Amino acid sequence: MRFDEPELSEADAYPALPDNEYGWEKLYTERMAMAYGRRFGMTIRLARFQNCYGPEGTWEGGREKAPAAMCRKIAETPDGGTIEVWGDGTAMRAYTFIDDMIDGIRLLMDSDLEDGTNIGRREYVSVDELVKTVADAAGKTIRIKHVEGPVGVAARNFRTDKIRAIGWESRFSLREGISRTYPWIAAQVAARNSGG
Repeated sequence: MRFDEPELSEADAYPALPDNEYGWEKLYTERMAMAYGRRFGMTIRLARFQNCYGPEGTWEGGREKAPAAMCRKIAETPDGGTIEVWGDGTAMRAYTFIDDMIDGIRLLMDSDLEDGTNIGRREYVSVDELVKTVADAAGKTIRIKHVEGPVGVAARNFRTDKIRAIGWESRFSLREGISRTYPWIAAQVAARNSGG
């Protein structure tokens, strides 16, 4: 975790000032759901995910999260090869395995919590550390070539006190989640490359 970045609570989403349209899209969708709830007397529970990944998720095409992108790149690269990584590799993120996310969503939906609730594992790693974790799962030695590209903020830290207060805890470390995700993505790459 980068200690120069504050941990954001759910309330810190407002006053909103996202740095791109993706952030505005998420907040606007939340506002629409809350307006619908007020209009029709429906309780609204909003799950705010922290970088969800896992098998059977998007793994190519530009919409995949960093763990899936790194799994794909490393699956496509021979042992001892080089992959390109945007930025200098120091940007920090936390990633949440899909099984943990599903547990959090179910717990949230069965709770009395309303409005936004952060769900995410508090295990912060740099982009370079993510690459090493994936390379270890693949059993490969991978070199990194840092290139220009969109990186986003240096770090994004958020609090999970609200979801943890109702009993949720992440069960899957990044290493364990990647060890379950990499083989599935490697199989997708192999099938694509063989025309199957």
